[in-house]
Amino acid sequence: MKIQIPDDLARGLEGIAAAQQKSVEQVALEGLRSLFDKASSPEAVLRAVRELPHPSAAAVDDLDAAIAAGRLPVRDQGASDMGSPE
Repeated sequence: MKIQIPDDLARGLEGIAAAQQKSVEQVALEGLRSLFDKASSPEAVLRAVRELPHPSAAAVDDLDAAIAAGRLPVRDQGASDMGSPE
């Protein structure tokens, strides 16, 4: 497979490859592999979840109140009462 990249990116890869004493292809493949390995690893998912902002106590209270306000009252109705008109 051939991937065409902009000249400035190619020069950047060449510089990195020279500094690491590797080929441009090796540097590019290592970079791509690290993206895929990190994105799908359980550690990456856990790290992303831990980096999410934690809700404040007030926000949790507001959510609990909204849930309580949205609840419908439970009617005690038997199966035989469901089809009969009131």
